[in-house]
Order: sequence, then C-alpha cells, then structure tokens
Amino acid sequence: SMQRRLNRMLNSSHDHKLLALMDVKGFDPKEVTVTVKDRKVKVLAEHEEEHATARGKEYNYRNITREISLPPGVSEDEVTYSL
Repeated sequence: SMQRRLNRMLNSSHDHKLLALMDVKGFDPKEVTVTVKDRKVKVLAEHEEEHATARGKEYNYRNITREISLPPGVSEDEVTYSL
C-alpha cells in the first residue's frame, strides 16, 4: 500500500525530514526540475510527445507542478531531493 511504502521511506530517512512525496511516474528524470527560492520548493515535471499522423503532427503535452513552503528552521541549502 502507498501508506506502508511512505512509512518505510520515512523510517529509512530518519535523520532527514520528508517534506513531500510526489508521483512523477511517466516522466523522465531529466523532465523533472526542482528549484528552491523564497523559502519555497518548486517541482515541475513536463513531458511532450510528438506523433506523426495522416493529418500532420500531433503533440501530447502534460505537466505537474507543485509548490511546498519550507518549514520554519529549515534553510534553503539543506533541501535535497531524489527521484
């Protein structure tokens, strides 16, 4: 279950606090951008596909964006992330 997986992750990073968990399934790691600015962590995942059809080119674009505020006492340079 998702909750059990989440608990396992939280336990494995006992000295680090997990701020957020995001499902970016279907996105390539290079399509995911994380920036830390103004005490906010911004996550952007963008995926674009191009298909040639009888009528021409078709584009399939999707994105996920999320913004998380840093808790008090956490400095911006302490933020780490992994995929």
